[in-house]
Amino acid sequence: MKKLLTVLSIGSLFAVAGLAETMSGTISDASCAAKHEAAAASDVACVKRCIQRGGAPVLISSGKVYQISADSRDKVKDVLGLKVTVNGKVDGDTVSIASVEAAK
Repeated sequence: MKKLLTVLSIGSLFAVAGLAETMSGTISDASCAAKHEAAAASDVACVKRCIQRGGAPVLISSGKVYQISADSRDKVKDVLGLKVTVNGKVDGDTVSIASVEAAK
C-alpha cells in the first residue's frame, strides 16, 4: 500500500508540472493587440502609452491573443512591446505567467 501511495504521489507531481507551458510571442495591449506583433520601436512606444493609460497587456502567440491574468501583469511591465518567451499556464484564452524574458 505504501508503494502505491508513493507512486501515485510522484505521478501527480509530474502531472502538475506537465500543465506549465512555454510560449513565444509579443507583449501588446488589448486595444491594439496583433498590430504590434512585429515589436518595432514604434510598437514598443505605443504599447507603453496604452498600458500607462490603463490598457491591459496581452500576449500575442501564434496568431492568438491571450489575456494576461491580473496577478501576472506586473511580470510583463519590463517587456512591453517586445518579443518574449513566457513560462506559464494557459486556461482558455488567459495565461498566468510564472516567468517571462525578452527573446534573444
